[in-house]
Amino acid sequence: MSGDAVLVTGSDGFVGSHLCAALVAGGRRVVAASRRPGGVPLPLLSNATAWQSALKSIDCVIHLAAHVHVMRTTQESAALFQEVNVRGSQFVAEQAAKAGVRRFVYLSTVKVNGEGGNLAYRAEDTPQPSDAYARSKMQAEQVLRAAASSSGMELAIIRPPLVYGPGVRANFRRLLQLVALGLPLPLRSVDNRRSLVSVWNLVNFIELCATHPRAGGGTWLVSDGEDLSTPQLLQAIARSMRKRARLFGFPPALLKRLAAMIGMGAEMSRLCDSLLIDATPAAKLLGWKPIIDVQQGLERTVAAFLEASR
Repeated sequence: MSGDAVLVTGSDGFVGSHLCAALVAGGRRVVAASRRPGGVPLPLLSNATAWQSALKSIDCVIHLAAHVHVMRTTQESAALFQEVNVRGSQFVAEQAAKAGVRRFVYLSTVKVNGEGGNLAYRAEDTPQPSDAYARSKMQAEQVLRAAASSSGMELAIIRPPLVYGPGVRANFRRLLQLVALGLPLPLRSVDNRRSLVSVWNLVNFIELCATHPRAGGGTWLVSDGEDLSTPQLLQAIARSMRKRARLFGFPPALLKRLAAMIGMGAEMSRLCDSLLIDATPAAKLLGWKPIIDVQQGLERTVAAFLEASR
């Protein structure tokens, strides 16, 4: 990679921390925008002077900062989705365009496409966001396209599925905890397929989108390239822990109905339903392929989880 400078928002987050480390290792000068000590304090919706100072000589902005998905949207979280994900993204893009930044890489989500089904999502499919978070990410994509179109700044949008790796939280971390505890899980009868992407593969793809001449102007879906059923995922996690996955059969439809009765319908749907993506364009047009496979990614993730649990 060249020595061009990169500004990363959300640099202290799950993906951002891995990305900044990879960029520095690759010889890039990184301006790490963050709300926490150690980064450059750049508020998403104010202090344009500080932004213009930070953006001097920046070749590419990688925008990761976001109000992340929550299982139960409240009025407050819905407002934050709009403020941070939509208006915040627009503000950063406008500052970048004003500073003459060449390329803007935006980390969106496959939830813009929808919540899944039996057919693989493609970037050109009509968006079908189903919750406030996904709608805010779709709206962010729209305002970013408008900002890029009016300025000539190149925009690359990435829509990943579930991202896992060291430091992963939420549902994936709960799966790690359940397998580690050896609890019996009623998921053996689930017959689904889910696309995943490890943080190492995602970071590698983000780096590529920051430099590849054909990445600008595109919306890209990316995955590890191997889709797993929920039982297969749990078994792979268990193998990495040197354990046996304790799974037993239970009708998935009944499982989802019971989960819905206790307010966990969305969580169970993610375990029982399929969500597939078509990452072929990334391979054909950008020449990208995963740098590690699923088993390697899971082994690294499990090792970090076990180390942190000691």
